[in-house]
Parts: sequence; structure tokens; C-alpha cells
Amino acid sequence: MTSRERVRAALAHKQPDLVPADLGASAVTGMHVSSVYLLRQALGLDAPGTPVKVTEPYQMLGDIAPDLMDALGIDVVGIAPIKTMFGYPNEGWKPWTTFDGTPVLVPEAFNTEPEANGDILMYPEGDRSAPPSGRMPEGGFYFDAIVRQPPIDDDHLDVEDNLEEFGLASDEDVAHFRREAERVTTQTDKAVLANFGGMAFGDIALVPAVWLKHPRGIRDVEEWYVSTAMRREYVEEVFRRQCEIALANLARYHAELGDRVDVVFMTGTDFGTQRGPFISPQMYRDLYQPYHKALNDWIHANTPWKTFIHSCGSVVALAEDFIDAGFDILNPVQCSAEGMDPQTLKDRFGDRITFWGGGVDTQKTLPFGTPEEVREQVRERLHLFGEGGGFVFNPIHNVQARTPQANLVAMYEALAEFRRL
Repeated sequence: MTSRERVRAALAHKQPDLVPADLGASAVTGMHVSSVYLLRQALGLDAPGTPVKVTEPYQMLGDIAPDLMDALGIDVVGIAPIKTMFGYPNEGWKPWTTFDGTPVLVPEAFNTEPEANGDILMYPEGDRSAPPSGRMPEGGFYFDAIVRQPPIDDDHLDVEDNLEEFGLASDEDVAHFRREAERVTTQTDKAVLANFGGMAFGDIALVPAVWLKHPRGIRDVEEWYVSTAMRREYVEEVFRRQCEIALANLARYHAELGDRVDVVFMTGTDFGTQRGPFISPQMYRDLYQPYHKALNDWIHANTPWKTFIHSCGSVVALAEDFIDAGFDILNPVQCSAEGMDPQTLKDRFGDRITFWGGGVDTQKTLPFGTPEEVREQVRERLHLFGEGGGFVFNPIHNVQARTPQANLVAMYEALAEFRRL
């Protein structure tokens, strides 16, 4: 099979020739740039000291370049927006060194000048005349959002303020995604995962809006969660309007991209903690599911695309509701969380939703286990989740910094050895 055929077979719950694999097709299926560097060095793809591009500075994700994809047998390519989370484009690459000594290339607008205390501040659109929106502490690996919450006047809250980032797609955006989809489908045999954006309702990673110079509305993390209960009508109106915009954008993207897309990343809103969902299933059904269902229903009625939901933590109590909402794919399949036993997930839901992730535990096994323990867990997950299709191999969420090089190699050697079931 080609990579595209392999992924499509797995999504149709048919047994492909090999279990398909993803690395880097989305912002939740990638790898920290320092780990990408170690992996490339181990595979002999680069001379020592060769820098790796940082393609998403917020999480410091590294570029999964075509040669690395080929070396690892990756089957999916992501097409992403022009701009990063901080609102500036990936262009004008310049050298930088991370706190752990990894040589990297960062976009021109990336701030490389440390503060007096050693922290690195990041600015929306790279504009240093605006208040900083991100902070990487000295010695850190990622950026934390800086909450810029204006005083809230409940009598004058304006839904438009929390809709500033949810506009109709520009001609430039549509043309960019069309070019990228054409490039992938004509120059490779890979499946396409489209990251259009704008369809995640209440994704807390997006609420602070680190790409906006002067965000308005409700932008504080705690305040947003409180608002889902205390300002329910306001939040529902934000979601309703956001859904209308998203439906219009989906129609436009489909008119331009057609069947060149295989999967659409819909939402990264996290509903789970380590021990269970942090909202009740009924609250999910009342507040989130209607909008998820509206978007999924449109996609399934008008396109062959499959829809992808990312939610960390223990979400077994919500899995039926995700399926009822029309999602085709669940990620990251955090098997280390309570109730997320792999066999139970496969037995209960494996014929109705595709597991995209769950390939190895990135909290314990991959960073702290032995290479043999990594190898054994990958083997187990490939056979358990992969039987009968409905599985795309990916680690549980992004591979983190400081993951041992030997464990990275063991993960992909095990994938190569055991992915033919």
C-alpha cells in the first residue's frame, strides 16, 4: 500500500499492510526540537552540530523533514497555517541555541535576547512594542502563556471580544492550504492532515491568545473555566458564533481543496485529568457536543474527510459522547490515565473510532524506561490497537525534551519490526 492507502484503510477499520504512523502532522503529535536533533543524529541524517528548525515555537516542536519521515516510515503529512502560535510566519530562519545546548533555527521574529534574569520573552507577531505574550524560564524547554487579562466588567462584556481570532478565512489562507495540499498529494504518497484552526471550542491553550497584541474579553485561564458555569450564556454565544464562522470556512476550504484532505484536526480542548474528566458528561453534552456535532455532520455530509479530536487525560467516560458527536479519531489515547486501559478501549470503542496515539507512554516509559521496556510497550500497543485497523501509531502526545536518545531509537526500531501484523 501507499502511505495514503494505508492510512485510509486504518481509518475505515480495515487491516492495512502495515500499521500507519504519524510524527509531526499536528501540534499534538510531534516532538520537541531537542529530541528531533538527537534522533537525526542517531540515524546519521546530519553531521554533528547541524541545526534543526523549530516549526512551532510555543511548544518548541522540531521539523519532521522528509528525510526523517522516510527513515522512520511516517505516513502522514500535516498542512499548517502560515503563522505560528505567536502570530508570525515561519520564515527568515536564524540560528539559536536552546538552554540545553541544542543548535536550532528559529523564525526571524523569534526573540533570542534573554532578560536580565535569563528568561526569554516572546511577543505577539514578533512586535516588541506590544506586551509580551510568552515566557520561557531560564533553563526551560517551552513557553508559558502570559495572561493579559483586562479588567472584566460584566455589565459590558462583548462577545465580539472573544471572537477576534475567529474570522473568515482570507484569500491568502485558502490559497496557502490549497498549495500545500496539492504539494503533498502530487509530490508524495502521504496522507494529508489539515490543521485549519478555528474549530476548537474553549481550548484553554488558545484562550490567552498569545498571537494577539491586545486581547480583549475573557482571557485568563481560571476566569474562562469559571465563566463556563457563571457566564454560561456568554460562552454559549461565543461558541454559537464561532461555529457559524467555522462552517463557512469549512465550505470554502472544501471548495478549494476537495478530496486532497484525509483528516481534519478539529479540536484540542482537553476534557480529562489523570483521574477522570474534569466536567460531567452532561455538561459536555450540553455545552460542547452540539457544536462539535454541527461541524462533524457538515464534514461527513459534504466531504470524505475524517475528523480528529485531541483530549488528554482520562476521557473514557466521554468516549461514547465523542462518538455520538461524530468524531472519527481520538488522540492522544493517554493509556496511563485512570480507566484508559488499552484493551478496554479497544474492546469497547475500537470498531467505532480510530485511536491515533497510545503507541508508547511519554510520561514514564519513553523518558524513564529502558530501551527494552520501550520496545516491549511499542510491540504490545501495535498488536493490541492495530488488529483489524482503527489505529495510527503515534506516541502519547508530543515526545518531550530530555528523552534518552537510545529510547527514541528503540521506539522506531520496534515500530519497524512489529508494524506488520
